[in-house]
Formats: sequence, C-alpha cells, structure tokens
Amino acid sequence: MTPEHTPSSAPAPSTTGPAADENQLITERREKLAAIRESAKASGGVAFPNDFKPANRAAELVAAYGERSNEELETLNLTVSVAGRMLLKRVMGKASFCTLQDGSLGATGGRIQLFVTKDALGEAAYESFKHLDLGDILGAEGLLFKTKTGELSVRVTTLRLLTKSLRPLPDKFHGMSDQEQKYRQRYVDLITDDAARARFTARSKALSSIRQFMVDHGFMEVETPMLHPIPGGANAKPFVTHHNALDQQMFLRIAPELYLKRLIVGGFERVFEINRSFRNEGISVRHNPEFTMMEFYAAYWNHHDLMDYTEQVLRHAARGATGSATLSYGGKTVDLDAPFTRLTVRDSLVAYAGLSAAEAGDVQVLRAKLKSLGEEPPAHWKLPELQFGLFEAVVEEQLWNPTFIIDYPVEVSPLARASDTDPSITERFELFITGREYANGFSELNDAEDQAARFQAQAANKDAGDEEAMYYDADFIRALEIGMPPTGGCGIGIDRLMMLITDSPSIRDVILFPSLRKEG
Repeated sequence: MTPEHTPSSAPAPSTTGPAADENQLITERREKLAAIRESAKASGGVAFPNDFKPANRAAELVAAYGERSNEELETLNLTVSVAGRMLLKRVMGKASFCTLQDGSLGATGGRIQLFVTKDALGEAAYESFKHLDLGDILGAEGLLFKTKTGELSVRVTTLRLLTKSLRPLPDKFHGMSDQEQKYRQRYVDLITDDAARARFTARSKALSSIRQFMVDHGFMEVETPMLHPIPGGANAKPFVTHHNALDQQMFLRIAPELYLKRLIVGGFERVFEINRSFRNEGISVRHNPEFTMMEFYAAYWNHHDLMDYTEQVLRHAARGATGSATLSYGGKTVDLDAPFTRLTVRDSLVAYAGLSAAEAGDVQVLRAKLKSLGEEPPAHWKLPELQFGLFEAVVEEQLWNPTFIIDYPVEVSPLARASDTDPSITERFELFITGREYANGFSELNDAEDQAARFQAQAANKDAGDEEAMYYDADFIRALEIGMPPTGGCGIGIDRLMMLITDSPSIRDVILFPSLRKEG
C-alpha cells in the first residue's frame, strides 16, 4: 500500500525518536551516495568499484608482525593492502585514524588501524575521507608501522571507497541489544559482535572436523533427496508441499534414514550425510523446524560399535572447534574425554527417579508415579512404555554428563532391531548431555517382514489420528527384501552439539538464520 493510500485510521509516522534519527542518517547517506555517483560518472569511474584486491588480512598481519617493534617494521619497509568495513573513525586536523574490520579472526577480531594523513593522500582525497561514514567498506594500501602507543597500523598512501553503507550500524561497543533483532539481522550481529563471529567460525571448524573424521574412517559422504514422496525415518510431523510437474504431494525430509539404508542395500557399506531436515513442530530453545544433523550407517556394526564411535566423533568435533574435549556449558564442566556412562532405561529409573529395582519393573508403581507427576499414561501402555514415559518425565533432564540410555521399548522404536534375548526391547540408544538428547542410534532392523509389520502398526496409529506416526513405505520394504547386511545407524544433532561446544543457551544462537515469525 502506497503512503498516499494509507487509511486515515493508521498512525502517522513518527517524526521524532530513534526511528526518525535513523531515517535522517539514511537520507544523508543517500545524498552522499548521489554525489559519489555524479563524481564517478564525471571521471569515468563507478560508485561501487570491483577492482580492488586486498593482498593481506588483518588477523594475519597482527599474528605475523604484532610483536615487532616500529624500528623493525621500518627496516622491513612492508607495503600492505587491506580491505574491510570502517568501524571507528577519529578525525584530528591533518591526520586521522580509523579502524577496518575484515573477515579474518584473531587477537584483534579481524581489525587493523589505518593512519590517514592529508600529506600522504592529498587535500581532496583527505577531505573525502573525512566525509566517509562508519560501516563504509574501504580498500587501503600503505606501509605497516607501530604507533607511539604500540598499535600495529597502516600508514595509508591510497584509500578507496568500495561500498557505501546506507544504514548506520549499532554502537560498536554495545552491539545489538535486542536478541530477536540479532537473529533477524544476523548480518549486523556478525559485524558488531566478535562472540557471534567466533561462534559460527567454531561451528564451521567442528563440521569440517567431523566430515574429515568420517572420511578418515572409511565413510563415504552422500546426498539423498530433500523432497520425499513418503516422509520416513522418524516419528515427526512433516511439512507438506506440491510438486507441479509430477502433480503429486511431496514432503520435506524429516530424516534421510530410509534412503541411506537403501545405499547399504546397494553395497556402499559405510555412508554418512550431513543434512538439513525439517519437522513441522514446535519452536523452542532446543528446537528449530529446520535443523542440521548427521546420520551415518555402517554394515556389520551393532549399537555397541555405534556408541563407541559416537563418543569419538563428539570428542573430535570439540577438539576441532575449541582445541579441547573438556567444555564449559552454563558455568558447569562437561567432560567429553571421560568414557560415557551407559544405563538401561530401567537402571536410569533406579539411579535418578528414586525407585528400587523391583519398583522400576512394577507396572502399577510406574503408572502411579506418572500420575503423581500430573502425567496420565494411556491405558494400553505396558511395562516398557511406562518405563520410557517416566524416564522422559523425570530422568532425562538430570543427565548432565554424557550418558547413553539403552534398551528402548520396541513400541517407540519402529526402525530398530529387537533384542535377541528380549523381544520387547530394541538394540537402541540415545545420548544425553546437559539434560538434552544429542544422538539416537540402533542396530538396524533388516528383517523385511518384521519391518513391514511395524510399518503397518504405525500406519494404523496414523489412521487413528497420530500425525507423527510413520507411513508404510513399500519401496523401502522392497529394498529390505533384496537384503541388507547387519547394520548400525546413528543420527547426531549438529545444532545441539554446537550449542554445547560454543556454550550457547539457545539453538537460535548457533543457526545463522533461525526460523522466525514474519516481521509485521
């Protein structure tokens, strides 16, 4: 709706306050850009040049020369060229200082100081510099030296405006104070908050470390579809879309599991995928509808092999990102170096729910315990389901140190292999740290007839109204009928792992662009 068609009942735009001040600054910057365009046009240039190639990065210069004396630097006579965003500026007569920040990270956060003088640039260029704004992207060349205060700087001989910033940045010393604004405008958050830049750099390092670790252990990285004709691989509510060319309903991937196991059938004995998955469910500090996880599958492994390997993966990721497997989260230590604890669901009730071994195996005691907590267990729940329900209600949040919970009931594990000694439970585990689930794995079900029966049970649950129950996947059953070797598979939640590694309280802190309600 254009301004002249705004309904009369709409509030008039504010003419005072922060918004008005910002609008005035934007107007002034647009006027400067218009003048720059005219000047560039007159001289045959462009307002946004694309021919400056910085030869150096701030963090590398500081690391290499930050401890050198000015006398040493004068002897070296180093000419450098840098480019970045201007964050600070101090104009002092014929000589001024400004600070550039580039994409490097180091002791100074990717920043280096420029010393700009009228004598070196000439009067016209120096006057232009004085009218530059914070946020502008500059290219500079000059000699490296140390100021009297010992700060590594560039004595500028050439300075160019590469990109005009039309919007003012938040105060560099305080950054963005509104947390939701930080999520919405991550590009500004990364400019003004060194911790945010370091957090996402750590995420990148951890992912690279995981990927290399998998390849070094004989796993092949693969890519599987994100659009599925049948959602599968987890109990979750999918996002639904429509494929116009095929004229059929499709679903965004809730997990890559069934496709990865098809590859095991096809003869690739170790595969992994670092994937984006989507679940049309709630949003919280632990949940984002679009998230990253890694799933990996290995022929001839069981759930014990998977647990051993998962420990190694998490330690390697932590070391790759931070240099240590001993982490701090919320002010408490989390030691990934120590062997992870392993408890059955029943044993965890004894350890954390205040039950005796006999009580943990008593249906009536468990049902009463759940009711006392305000939980109403369904009438059809048997012992394994009641144990699992009480585990979720009481135990899960207490598992601070890395703990594998094993022996899950078959009713909540439709894709896992049942135990050979107790068919009511499966060879499944979940890994909990800081009271949160980080991984889920199991010895895979490779009995096609058993899997078909479980799919049918899930389909019946869906018909009865369970939106998260699985569909019957006939092609996956056909793949199992071809024959899948004994296999172990595991999924690791990458976003939650990054929360742990970077000591972040919310999943939104470790996702560059988290899901948010559309701005009004």
